[in-house]
Amino acid sequence: MDWGRLTGPGGVLGSLSLLCVILDGVLGATGGEIEHHLEMGRKLLAAGQLAEALSHYHSAVEVDSKNYLTYYKRAAVFLAMGKSRSALPDLTRAVQLKPDFLAARLQRGNILLKQGNAQEARDDFEAVLRPSPEYADAREQLARARDLEELQEDARMAYHRADYGAAISVLERVIEISPWDPEMRELRADCYLRTGDPQKAIQDLAPATRLRSDNRAAFLKISLLHYSLGEHHESLSQVRECLKLDQDDKECLGHYKQVKKLSKQLDSAEELIRAERYRDAIEKYEGVMKADPHVPYYTNLAKERICFCLVKVKATTEAIDVCSEAHQRDPRNARILRDRAEAFILNQDYEKAVEDYQEAQEFDADSNDIREGLERARKLLKISHKRDYYKILGVSRAANKQEIIKAYRKLAQQWHPDNFQLEAEKKEAEKKFIDIASAKEVLTDPEMRQKFDAGEDPLDPENHQQQGGGHNGHAWPFPFNPFESGGSFHFKFQ
Repeated sequence: MDWGRLTGPGGVLGSLSLLCVILDGVLGATGGEIEHHLEMGRKLLAAGQLAEALSHYHSAVEVDSKNYLTYYKRAAVFLAMGKSRSALPDLTRAVQLKPDFLAARLQRGNILLKQGNAQEARDDFEAVLRPSPEYADAREQLARARDLEELQEDARMAYHRADYGAAISVLERVIEISPWDPEMRELRADCYLRTGDPQKAIQDLAPATRLRSDNRAAFLKISLLHYSLGEHHESLSQVRECLKLDQDDKECLGHYKQVKKLSKQLDSAEELIRAERYRDAIEKYEGVMKADPHVPYYTNLAKERICFCLVKVKATTEAIDVCSEAHQRDPRNARILRDRAEAFILNQDYEKAVEDYQEAQEFDADSNDIREGLERARKLLKISHKRDYYKILGVSRAANKQEIIKAYRKLAQQWHPDNFQLEAEKKEAEKKFIDIASAKEVLTDPEMRQKFDAGEDPLDPENHQQQGGGHNGHAWPFPFNPFESGGSFHFKFQ
């Protein structure tokens, strides 16, 4: 045998020796590198620097994918970051590499239990208890897993027999044990919807969107629920989350276009109201009713706001009709009652105005607008039993100055005392003529008219007496009385 060929620099044994030296160096470096990453990960985890710790554990896994501890420790960081779905594969890999690694099995069982996987969780807890029957945490969790299986079955049975109240009651206990189970939350959301509680359904669906990696269906359902409740901005926000997951999702895209169009119309209508462009706002709200007549909320809202706008433009008869329809649709809406009360005031129907304000106050006792409106309506009702200047001239409360002067001239000509011969008739005409002149004076003076519209008669003798003056009976708004001259004073009308 030629030992030189075997042991020399080019020999087989020489090459093997060199390979062994190289492998020892590599393995030594690898082991040291893993220890470095694990140690840095441990320190950063203890300091609460989770992202940095996770980076080191990623590196440790890349260096040695067969080390069960690196997977286990990386899973711990994922859990600390609230990423249980990411932790689960690492714990599974750790168990695969070391089947008797009880800590990993227990941790995985806990996650599976919270996710609602009762049977898989039970398998892990039983695996822990076989070699360690005294393990108290595992025994307790095993009992919870068995309870969960029974409760899930009870909840499904109650749902299928349409006993939604019982299903909700059972699901409360289910979700207490498995808060990360999207299926059970979605089931309870459906029960809430069937019992007429969409807000609670939304509260269950919101976390369900985070418990699945792609839960477009939940985002769309939440968006639809917000839309049906009239919360169009929130609806738009939720459907956008769906489109972030898939911009071509047909259902989400179709709903997005519908909500965006309606939301734009509603926002535009309210901007017009703020700008006091009430007729334009009415037109916008009529468009809202046409845009989606199938959702009652938006038709009701449109009727309510059109009612408000009609009162603002003093379209009295139309306002009363629309407000009454809006009230019929939404009987407990204090704003509609307030607006109809204002329409009744414009129509000089003060008793009905008081009734509407009183009813509105029952639904919104804290509203200053309603309280002040009720006080004003009561004052106007009281004044109407004495003198109502609008009724005296036969004009509406929305009449402008020209209409008031025209009505005054017509009545003044009709009731001028010179038109009457008998003394009793002349006296009656004098009284009417003074009332007509008083009405014209109050209603053509902006300050006095504002006071009268607020429920105060600026010519009321009681008010004048409080100010140190006044007349008994009918007040005359001028510093003279033409009838004191014995009838020799004459008015001329152009």
